[in-house]
Amino acid sequence: MHIPLQINDQVILEYEHLQQLLTLLQNKEYQVIGPTIRDRAIVYDTLTSIADLPRGYTDEQDGGTYRLKKRSDDALFGYAVGPHSWKQFLHPPSIRLWQAKREHNTFQITQEEQTAPRYAFIGVRSCELHAIAIQDKTLLGSPYTDPVYQARRSNLFIVAVNCGHTGGTCFCVSMQTGPKVTSGYDLALTEIIDAPRHYFVAQVGTPAGIEILQEIAYTEADHDDVQRAEQVVVETAQQMGRSMDTSNIKELLYHNLEHPRWENVANRCLTCGNCTMVCPTCFCTTVEDVTDLMGESAERWRKWDSCFTMDFSYIYGGSMRSSTKSRYRQWMTHKLASWLDQFGTSGCVGCGRCITWCPVGIDITEEVRAIRENKQPISITKRKSDANT
Repeated sequence: MHIPLQINDQVILEYEHLQQLLTLLQNKEYQVIGPTIRDRAIVYDTLTSIADLPRGYTDEQDGGTYRLKKRSDDALFGYAVGPHSWKQFLHPPSIRLWQAKREHNTFQITQEEQTAPRYAFIGVRSCELHAIAIQDKTLLGSPYTDPVYQARRSNLFIVAVNCGHTGGTCFCVSMQTGPKVTSGYDLALTEIIDAPRHYFVAQVGTPAGIEILQEIAYTEADHDDVQRAEQVVVETAQQMGRSMDTSNIKELLYHNLEHPRWENVANRCLTCGNCTMVCPTCFCTTVEDVTDLMGESAERWRKWDSCFTMDFSYIYGGSMRSSTKSRYRQWMTHKLASWLDQFGTSGCVGCGRCITWCPVGIDITEEVRAIRENKQPISITKRKSDANT
């Protein structure tokens, strides 16, 4: 008989019992999503068994560089984060809003019925949990709630994983978003390999997590198990590939909108939008209408958009941000400064994806550092303006 569980209790799941967890979630009609290897990267997709996990693989990341590499052990979660974020499942990149068909001299419009999959996410990192929490604020925490996100979010079960590996572009410690999972999960796992034993320390986060654990095999975690799990996180925190000084960062960027560094980065930026596509918190969308060649039917689609495109800031008469400089500045200052004004939180969680997947390796931490090291003096007019606010 299992011991009674409470929130924050920690237990041991042996390696062979992880399959029980996946099978149980599938039996409860969850679509289990987790990390797997595809196209020479670790991405998130449907899992049928633990054999789909990236066992024995890790990744090497740097500015504009991502490589898969074999590990010396059989870790299932021994990597950082890949090009995909969980955003694609909660805030899908493309959805049809309605369709219309011609009937005689008029059109009949049919609203799209948005079905909400019942997802169970496996392997969610701390930075990604913070990203989901940020999207909760942007898409649920205002009068303009996104019904698609709301429906998908309400059906979600999260199995988080504490990081035992850090990527070359990670800086979650600087953003206070990791590597230790602290909230937003149903169950949190810490993977421990101590040959020949391979097991997980599992922490309970919600009553739903307790309900799931009670149906699979586990044993009580002792003091040494808990300490070993804590040590994994401590060691990971000491191996960050990047860092960012966030002190007074909002004021720093607001007071340096004409800094010469913006021109420097503009000369390198391709305005491809990769950074916004891989970012786990960017949420901008556009709406497109399409028709068939005969004019008999039409559809309206909502799709992800990027502030790096010319059309994004287009209003009557032209684009408000026609230069690469203005578009990069908009993205970075929104992410690190004006997001704080809008939502009370930074829009960056330190996952490092924007650095890794930038084709020319532009590094947001380096851009902040360059501005901070040569920040422009605040003008007398600006000082007076600040004094009057």
